[in-house]
Amino acid sequence: MSKRAVLEVIALGVEDAVAAQAGGADRLELVTDMAADGLTPSAATVAGIRRAVDLSLRVMLRLADGFAAGDVDRLVGVAADLREAGAEEFVLGFLDAGGGVDLAAVERIVGALDGCPWTFHRAIDRAADRDALRKQLDGMPGLDTYLTAGSADGVDDGLPVLLAEAGRSRSGEPGYEQQLLVGGGLRLEHVPMLRGAGVDAFHIGGAVRPGGWAAPVSTAAVAEWRAAVDAS
Repeated sequence: MSKRAVLEVIALGVEDAVAAQAGGADRLELVTDMAADGLTPSAATVAGIRRAVDLSLRVMLRLADGFAAGDVDRLVGVAADLREAGAEEFVLGFLDAGGGVDLAAVERIVGALDGCPWTFHRAIDRAADRDALRKQLDGMPGLDTYLTAGSADGVDDGLPVLLAEAGRSRSGEPGYEQQLLVGGGLRLEHVPMLRGAGVDAFHIGGAVRPGGWAAPVSTAAVAEWRAAVDAS
């Protein structure tokens, strides 16, 4: 029997989290300020969502728009506060000015997470060399997922890259053992091809908010995605 694919939904607050769980989500990515593509939520928000749902929660560690780490000391402190609020899984990813992975910043923050599972997010889609980034991060404690559209412009443009990386993942190539979580302009019609290639994790945000980011997550929309992912 095939393993159920992961459906991860972006949640900004408790209402989103409850709706996503009711619709069949497996995991939530917790963020704030989608105008900046998702920043770190407050510890109070994380604690409230943790009390409201029993899903896995991945909490964004990102203090400003863009992919520079910024104040790493502050990020380490924020991570500690979030862990006290109940966070056990995280999302992060930092690049240097040349588009390479900011290895020093990532290592410092991951060290503070003390083995917690984490996702390297769509910074990979802005990297100068995504293969080199993966190889540099290979073996990093806790890293179990890459969130990617295959392209900075979204899944439509990134499909060839996603299909190729899914193949490398299936082959067990070093740097590609982590789960491929596809998101960023993802649409329902992409799902069958991606599932056929072995992709087993999907990340959605705006796709389950018919009223836009100012409106809450729709349980019915999440259920539609759940059905599509399971059917494929």
